[in-house]
Amino acid sequence: MKEFFGATPCGNSAYLYTISCGGMKAVLSDFGATLVRLYVPDSTGHTEDVVLGFDSPAAYAASTAYLGATVGRNANRIKDAAIVVGNTTYALKANDGHNSLHSGPNGFERRMWNVAWHSKSGICFTLHSPHMDQGFPGNAQIQVTYQLTTDSLEISYEAIADQDTVFNMTNHSYFNLAGHSKPEKALSQLLSLPARVFAPASSESIPTGELRSVMGTPMDFRLPKALGQDIEADYEPLHLQKGYDHNFEVFCNPCATLTDPDSGRSMSVYTDCPGLQVYSANYTCEDGKDGVRYEPRCAVCLETQFYPDAIHNPQWKQPITKAGEKYQSKTTYRFSW
Repeated sequence: MKEFFGATPCGNSAYLYTISCGGMKAVLSDFGATLVRLYVPDSTGHTEDVVLGFDSPAAYAASTAYLGATVGRNANRIKDAAIVVGNTTYALKANDGHNSLHSGPNGFERRMWNVAWHSKSGICFTLHSPHMDQGFPGNAQIQVTYQLTTDSLEISYEAIADQDTVFNMTNHSYFNLAGHSKPEKALSQLLSLPARVFAPASSESIPTGELRSVMGTPMDFRLPKALGQDIEADYEPLHLQKGYDHNFEVFCNPCATLTDPDSGRSMSVYTDCPGLQVYSANYTCEDGKDGVRYEPRCAVCLETQFYPDAIHNPQWKQPITKAGEKYQSKTTYRFSW
């Protein structure tokens, strides 16, 4: 199903596309290739929309929270908004102090994407990103595909460029498995991460280059615990980021499992990425869809990606894709109820 969503600030007409399979349903927009709604049943068959979002393209364009956004070319932060690819230094657009966040201003989340195809259970969006778009080299063709199965939302990324460049894409959905309209339930949801290490970051949220053991720290989610259990602990990484906003190693799959104890909904994350950014919506302050007010810590993001600022940390897996080679990545959010 396709329906009019509204006009973008540039005057384009944005649309909503509905896909469904079994008891699950997703609503996506060609403005930002955005996941606007995701309906998941519980054990009784009652369905809730479990992602944060807005009611109009204008609201998405005005926000800096990246709700449900397709983020690229590079997700997360790059120190000093500069990269070296080959022997060339490229200046990016700074939008987080002197750093680049999610590739800078006017990112993919504010672009009109083309719809390559749309079926009952899936949709494929495409985008052309020209050479030096936001400072990144290479003319790039980019594709993101959302596919629903009876219990999963699969997100697949493909991209190719005519120069060596950075590709590190993610989806920036904020999850509340109790339902987006119940922000007070977010911190009571149980999070499990098999990760053994995480990446501490500076006050600017730039990783220090260290991978630190989670053992004996509030960052240890190897056994399920409530997201809010240790969020106020006296621990410097939590103070600096005002909660969780850290990258954890993807040690195995599922790399994360989130469970709402009241509804019984559970979501497991599977990915081929080396890292997972856990963000407890520390700065969220938005008037969301359906008249719901989103306050800080009303949801959690589980963003699959390369480690932030990996380009400046050669000891980590690098987000460089060679000219003419295809970048591919896939993340699956698998639900049970």
